[in-house]
Amino acid sequence: MAVDEGVAPATKTDGDGTVHRLKPNAVGLLGVVFMAVATAAPITAMTGNVPFMVSAGNGIGAPASYLVAMVVLAIFSVGFTSMAKHITSTGAFYGFISYGLGRTVGLASGLLATFAYVVFEPALIGIFSTFATTTLKDQTGLDIPWWAFAILMLAVNAMGTWFGVSVAEKLLVVLLATEVTVLAAMAISVALHGGGPHGFTFGPVNPVNAFKGTSAGLGLFFAFWSWVGFESTAMYGEESRDPKKIIPKATMISVLGVGVFYVFVSWMAIIGNGEAEAVKAASSANPLALFFNPTEHYVGHWAVDVMQWLMITGSLACGMAFHNCAARYMYALGREGVLPSLKNTIGRTHARHGSPHIAGLVQTVVSAVLIGAFWVAGKDPYNALYVLLAILGTMAILIVQAVCSFAVLVYFRKNHPESRHWFKTFAAPLVGGVAMLGVVALLVSNMGVAAGAESGSLVLKATPWLVALVAATGIGYAQYLKHRAPERYALLGRTVLEETKER
Repeated sequence: MAVDEGVAPATKTDGDGTVHRLKPNAVGLLGVVFMAVATAAPITAMTGNVPFMVSAGNGIGAPASYLVAMVVLAIFSVGFTSMAKHITSTGAFYGFISYGLGRTVGLASGLLATFAYVVFEPALIGIFSTFATTTLKDQTGLDIPWWAFAILMLAVNAMGTWFGVSVAEKLLVVLLATEVTVLAAMAISVALHGGGPHGFTFGPVNPVNAFKGTSAGLGLFFAFWSWVGFESTAMYGEESRDPKKIIPKATMISVLGVGVFYVFVSWMAIIGNGEAEAVKAASSANPLALFFNPTEHYVGHWAVDVMQWLMITGSLACGMAFHNCAARYMYALGREGVLPSLKNTIGRTHARHGSPHIAGLVQTVVSAVLIGAFWVAGKDPYNALYVLLAILGTMAILIVQAVCSFAVLVYFRKNHPESRHWFKTFAAPLVGGVAMLGVVALLVSNMGVAAGAESGSLVLKATPWLVALVAATGIGYAQYLKHRAPERYALLGRTVLEETKER
């Protein structure tokens, strides 16, 4: 079928109407990598997580935590990318798990993944609003309410999805390049000056130290948290060029590239202060001093000012990437008619831009409602909106990642025995799945500490129950479809476009 890249064509299915498709060939390898890395938000992960890891987690072993997490996630990605070579689906986990463990588990996982990305966007809007209000007040004296920045980010995200992935890609490239540059400038400057006041010390990257400190479990959890969203590479398969090659490459580049960057930057930040001084700075009233001190000393005060602005743009990039993820999961569920009314609403794409524009608008409305609820309740945009929703979404997505690993095991045994490999399709997904379950256990056992001031919040207490409710809803509805609407049940998690069918 010939495809006009300027228009998003609709593909006919077998008698069940028209299925709208995303714009093909809209993004290349680097574009997919940038979209995935944006969800990790390097500057937000570093300035938001590392000080807490150093002060309340595994102390100077924070960089070692990133090293351990990188190895585990790379092993997980081996199985994940093996499956991506056979299946291309905007639903990513939804499609993969449906093929591996069946439609019922697939729908439950698809709803969990959608739920996770839906709450991640307002969470990032919370931290964006905090960074924006603080920076403007510090540097200009302007005192603007946080909700004004929340409205601004909602509008930017909505427009980015409406005009298609290529527009979002261009904006994210600029935002990511600047935030990575300023962090790298600090880290490289420390390295070139001989490693800080006490020279180069290798305790921070000793893997043993990842399991020491005040709360090693908390430190390891925050390290894994810093990667959330890297798996979003698979969502852009239908919009990418040669997805069977691009998606596996983009996933491994994202995991390893982000990992090396996290280890190096957090290591240089710690030794740039000095190990004992780093713990003191991270535990102070201004924990960002862990990064600001070496940046000011080795690069200049101007770089600290720039870093503050880039913390704003970095969280904007992250929120925009999560908005795109949420919209694509909604679209994937909608186009298959999980509910008949969804097919011609969130399952539609824009006639010109080939974007999931209606799903994007729905995500904007949901985010606005959640943000409004926290605002009405008088909650802080960082301590409550960001922290609580990030923990909620992270629990959901980590469970889905674990289930996906086990789906890889079953999928290759049942569907492609000729492609089975002792490491790629057995050992790697098995180790990855067990490790992911371990990370979920770390989250559950450290939830209260991670929530800080909101440790007694009803939202936090309800988190495991909300995740269980979403999963149970998926299982229950799938069983309902199986017995009452088998023709719709048959489509669950199955791509319906010729170009993206399982191969």
